[in-house]
Amino acid sequence: MASRKEGTGSTATSSGSTTGAVGKGKGKGGSGDSAVKQVQIDGLVVLKIIKHYQEEGQGTEVVQGVLLGLVVEDRLEITNCFPFPQHTEDDADFDEVQYQMEMMRSLRHVNIDHLHVGWYQSTYYGSFVTRALLDSQFSYQHAIEESVVLIYDPIKTAQGSLSLKAYRLTPKLMEVCKEKDFSPEALKKANITFEHMFEEVPIVIKNSHLINVLMWELEKKSAVADKHELLSLASSNHLGKNLQLLMDRVDEMSQDIVKYNTYMRNTSKQQQQKHQYQQRRQQENMQRQSRGEPPLPEEDLSKLFKPPQAPARMDSLLIAGQINTYCQNIKEFTAQNLGKLFMAQALQEYNN
Repeated sequence: MASRKEGTGSTATSSGSTTGAVGKGKGKGGSGDSAVKQVQIDGLVVLKIIKHYQEEGQGTEVVQGVLLGLVVEDRLEITNCFPFPQHTEDDADFDEVQYQMEMMRSLRHVNIDHLHVGWYQSTYYGSFVTRALLDSQFSYQHAIEESVVLIYDPIKTAQGSLSLKAYRLTPKLMEVCKEKDFSPEALKKANITFEHMFEEVPIVIKNSHLINVLMWELEKKSAVADKHELLSLASSNHLGKNLQLLMDRVDEMSQDIVKYNTYMRNTSKQQQQKHQYQQRRQQENMQRQSRGEPPLPEEDLSKLFKPPQAPARMDSLLIAGQINTYCQNIKEFTAQNLGKLFMAQALQEYNN
């Protein structure tokens, strides 16, 4: 279903007895008429996703897997998952679809939820707004309306805050993907911008009472960690890496704008040539009419003047969406650093 390879976010998490804390679903496109209003994830599923990346993810390497569960009214409950196995090009006879079917069949035999409800993917510094993810999620959502994609950011998680977000394609984008027309006119008619491509679904992390008791016991036994590094005024390489990735995407956007401007110039130039040709044709027919000659036959202008092919605008929307994601990450990171700098300045002025 999902094409392998390709992937931020933070979610409100909790170990509440049955429901946990609900993350604010600040969508990239608004929830609209989505079939799913909330995603409930078992704590075991979150641990499996984290463990999968720790075992197989390295640097920019992306890990992916299948989400299993069921739909209860407008809530999607994710109760289990399993990873896609890592394989190389040498494994030409490996069939991912067959592997998924065998896994779900085995889970059904041991009475575990086996219904397919989406997939998950890790991301590198929030770089997940890609064409591969769009195509994969469209395939899932077209086959299973309630499907979601979970995006796990291991780099943010390593800084002490679980970063897990659930996304779906907006109804507008689903309609455009069904038509497979990504021309500027089609996207303008559908009123799609980079802000109306994905919608974020609120996440709830659920744990049983026994798990909550175990976590409370482990917290009491664990040593108090040194938190002084949280007050460090030094900036980590997280900000620099996000800025570098942001500059790369801006360069791609500028190249895409140059292509579009070239297309617009060629279109305008062709329209002028067509208009000049029609004027010459009209003048020649008037001269022939004054001489008593029949007018020239009508010609198909579309054959004489083939319109230049319009560049696909979907890639530009994806780049703009990725730029927006990087800007949000930089905003969150700089807000924390600026808070510490203002606090340090106030302490210094007080001591002086």
